[in-house]
Amino acid sequence: MSKAVRIHAHGGPEVLVYEDVDPGRPGPGEVLIRHTAIGLNFLDTYYRTGLYPAPAGLPLIPGGEAAGVVEETGQGVDWLRKGDRVAYVTSIGAYSEERVIPADRLVKIPDGISDEQAAAMMLKGMTAEYLVLRTHKVKPGDTILYHAAAGGVGLILGQWAKHLGATVIGTASSPEKIELAKAHGFDHVINYREKDFVAEVKELTGGKLCDVVYDSVGKDTFPGSLDCLRPRGLFVSFGQSSGPIPPFNLAILAQKGSLYATRPTLFGYNATRENLEASAKALFDVVASGAVKIMINQRYPLSEASNAQRDLEGRKTTGTTILIP
Repeated sequence: MSKAVRIHAHGGPEVLVYEDVDPGRPGPGEVLIRHTAIGLNFLDTYYRTGLYPAPAGLPLIPGGEAAGVVEETGQGVDWLRKGDRVAYVTSIGAYSEERVIPADRLVKIPDGISDEQAAAMMLKGMTAEYLVLRTHKVKPGDTILYHAAAGGVGLILGQWAKHLGATVIGTASSPEKIELAKAHGFDHVINYREKDFVAEVKELTGGKLCDVVYDSVGKDTFPGSLDCLRPRGLFVSFGQSSGPIPPFNLAILAQKGSLYATRPTLFGYNATRENLEASAKALFDVVASGAVKIMINQRYPLSEASNAQRDLEGRKTTGTTILIP
């Protein structure tokens, strides 16, 4: 038996229970891995609260990204062997010491990337990858707005977008978070608690506004995000940390400048093995080059996952947080 964190009923962080769980043995096409580091993400809280339905019902082991070592391979897995370092992104199952997982969702961790870095950046880093390279291909001269600039995705995306030549504007909630974001690629960071971010964006851009707005906040930043876009600009809603965006009439996109809007997901963009490998390679390459640095700002034991989620929801964390089995 090994330990895992499970949810038996939806609710607050207190429903996360650290207990014995049998990970099982790998079947055909599967691998048993021993986790060495596990990423913490806001997505994990959505499964805990029931905002996102559990794929196979309850009990549920949350957690969407981790790194570890191959312990055993199932029939037909010939490209991995015991001792290989691997990392992955899934929807659930990472809050565990060991797990069985389909081999085709794993990527090998290259030399020069630590297990902790890989666990800290797989979901957040590949999210940044599809946002800046595929949802909107950021190029020199672009002006972008990113909400929650001091969060895990924000600190990666800010560096990456700056590396690609964009002017990067962010929003954050405190002077400390503003300084952190500025140290990670953001040219301008607006304290949204003290200032109207729409007015600030208009002033910073001389009225030209932004080519794209990346918004993982949701309810609290809508429809203000639309007012930060130039005509035919792109609104990218990829999360809802403040709650879901209420239903709206599509005509608002016409009224505000023939805007585009999309609601992408990492799993939609990396649904195929080819997409997954390309996304991971782009991420590993930009980190290995030094253009993007992965800063792990908080570490918690896996047994304290409830405290980690409580701090995440209370906006007490910055950047990336990992759980250590």
